[in-house]
Amino acid sequence: MTSAVEHILEDLERSDTREGLQTAILALRDAFDVDHMVYHWVSAAGEQYGCGTYSDAWVNRYLAQDYLRIDPVVLGCFQRFHPVDWKRLDWSSKSARLFLHDALAHGLGNQGFSVPIRGPNGQFAMFTVNHRCDDATWAAFTDSHRRELILIAHYFNEKALDLEPDRTPAPSQPLSPREVEAMTLLAMGYARAQVADTMAISEHTLRAYIESARFKLGAMNTTHAVARALARGLIVVEGASRADMSTQRTARTAS
Repeated sequence: MTSAVEHILEDLERSDTREGLQTAILALRDAFDVDHMVYHWVSAAGEQYGCGTYSDAWVNRYLAQDYLRIDPVVLGCFQRFHPVDWKRLDWSSKSARLFLHDALAHGLGNQGFSVPIRGPNGQFAMFTVNHRCDDATWAAFTDSHRRELILIAHYFNEKALDLEPDRTPAPSQPLSPREVEAMTLLAMGYARAQVADTMAISEHTLRAYIESARFKLGAMNTTHAVARALARGLIVVEGASRADMSTQRTARTAS
């Protein structure tokens, strides 16, 4: 991540109000130079909460028309666990086309990328980036920033859960040195085969480390586990390199 984005997320981590979410998302929109960014939460009881850069007119219109029921982005993300480009969603129905026409008329861009997030007790959320540009420009943007946006999405959800009224934080469990190493290499962008090779273990053993870390962190998937480990300061990737990790592994083996 760029230093500007890292500073924004550090400020978000220190925030203790929902206003901090809004401040962060405005800053991130500007840092990524896109038209809109939105975080949208739906609790198990149906309560909605959001922060973002859509106009008040569109937000009020969305709620008044109860678009949550027909929004292809919400419906598509609810059926998926992985990020999705809006062009891969089903916009074929008449209601979906009318919804899209209304959204564009209220200033939304023609391109979108949404990250679905599932939390405890039925909580569901989405983090969305929206922009107006051609397909080639958008493909280049999402290819370049996909990993960053996924991590940012989980940072936002983590903070939203922390701010939820009456939430009792889950007790944290320390990660083992090998779990820290695995999470660090994944955070650096290594594929699982590369991580296993660097750690000199089998992919089966690596999977056990990752699953153990995911359980300790209360994460829904590996990406969420990496995001939580970063957010809690359990792993640090700044300045880390393959040589650093290999040296650490050799030192542990020697000891």
